[in-house]
Amino acid sequence: MPTPEPTRDTLGRPLRDLRISVTDRCNFRCGYCMPKEVFGVDHAFLPRAEILDFEEIERVVRASVDLGVRKVRLTGGEPLVRRHLERLVGMLAPIPEIEDLTLTTNASLLAGKAQALADAGLDRLTVSLDALDDATFMRMNDVGFPVSRVLDGIAAAKAAGLASVKINSVVRRGLNEHAILDLAEHFRGTGMTVRFIEYMDVGHTNGWRMDDVVPAAEVISRIDARWPLEPVEPEYRGEVAQRYRYRDGGGEIGVISSVTQPFCGDCTRARLSADGSLYTCLFATAGHDLRGLLRSGATDADLATAIRAIWTRRSDRYSELRSLDTVEIPKVEMSFIGG
Repeated sequence: MPTPEPTRDTLGRPLRDLRISVTDRCNFRCGYCMPKEVFGVDHAFLPRAEILDFEEIERVVRASVDLGVRKVRLTGGEPLVRRHLERLVGMLAPIPEIEDLTLTTNASLLAGKAQALADAGLDRLTVSLDALDDATFMRMNDVGFPVSRVLDGIAAAKAAGLASVKINSVVRRGLNEHAILDLAEHFRGTGMTVRFIEYMDVGHTNGWRMDDVVPAAEVISRIDARWPLEPVEPEYRGEVAQRYRYRDGGGEIGVISSVTQPFCGDCTRARLSADGSLYTCLFATAGHDLRGLLRSGATDADLATAIRAIWTRRSDRYSELRSLDTVEIPKVEMSFIGG
């Protein structure tokens, strides 16, 4: 049976990736995502009844793969604070059209979950790790969580058979740019790729300033001066990271430069929030309610039709507009729709 043509937006970008926030909660309070001043002890997170259950998420995924989605990423908040997440993984893994089922986590709970996730069919995972020294890492997570427990989670994932583990590190000027070389050195030769991410202006609570951004070009320059690098061609259209390999064979690194080098023109990602809203851009102003459809008797065909209509009207290119110095655009918080 021939593969159907992918659903395309107004700029010709196919729908290939679906990122699913399974919870808006997190046990860290990183300043670039969920600063404690805003997400304090009195913060009102979503009531359980408003969050999609696993069966509803599965329905959205099955409708999305019919429209061309081939990669599904589970995110949060912190996805591992959602109880029994491995059950959702086990529901999604058998869907034949999904070529890549992955998870982004801060790894704080990973040591106790890695084997169950691997057994359920998770393909790979990405761990957020912004520094290797406790002083910096604790300052960034703002809850006093030690690096050693994150590294224990990574080791547990490898032992469980999750062979592909990537490390994401958000670099913020004056806070952790000294960690660039530490992270590169620690993961060289391990088969794990570190991706350095420019501090992004997502949402309105993280106090973003351009002066706090460490450009990807600077990251590459610092590492190249220590261990010479060469660029690697992208593996597919819409690949987020620019990849480089060590000339001595020590592996790869990546940079994600959405501030200094926007890549909106190749973006193939939709995002499903924990409460069932579909967002067509990380910097979106509003989502499209799918929960109402799911809970009002809509058929799977109705759901697919709704998602197709949302994507085919899509024209988002926030990062490119930002680079043109246009007016400020209101944005949803990253912790609500995932990174």
